[in-house]
Amino acid sequence: MTTSLERPLQAAHVPPSAPPGPATLRLPYEPQSARPARRMVRAKLTEWGLPELVDDAELIISELVGNAVKTGCRTHMIVGIRRPTAGLVRLLVSDGSAAPPVWIDADTSAESGRGVALVHRLTNGKWGAQLWPRGKVVHADLPVPPDAA
Repeated sequence: MTTSLERPLQAAHVPPSAPPGPATLRLPYEPQSARPARRMVRAKLTEWGLPELVDDAELIISELVGNAVKTGCRTHMIVGIRRPTAGLVRLLVSDGSAAPPVWIDADTSAESGRGVALVHRLTNGKWGAQLWPRGKVVHADLPVPPDAA
């Protein structure tokens, strides 16, 4: 299982206004991949001083990784966390399937099928998918509370 953390090189001096560095993991298409994805998200949010986002972010990344696992792809997925602006945290999962996420109206007795609805609720509808020639990237955005930005 590949779980190497890939970090971009940073300059010796980073201006205070620069957004914090991202984190990325390359993971196999296995249910167990949700655990290192959650650890990465927790570590970055803690580093960024955003502990109030950890619970929602861990739940969202678990759902996105779980959906990627169900695609049947055989190579690896890429899981990432970015902070494109001071007021936004973006969670990303890239997989090799061109099938977009599907919203299922699952009833309360269903054992699965509520993941996309949950991501939609936790992000206030700020999520989506970008299709690529060899798959897609699903992203989910969490606003940073004003007092933490």
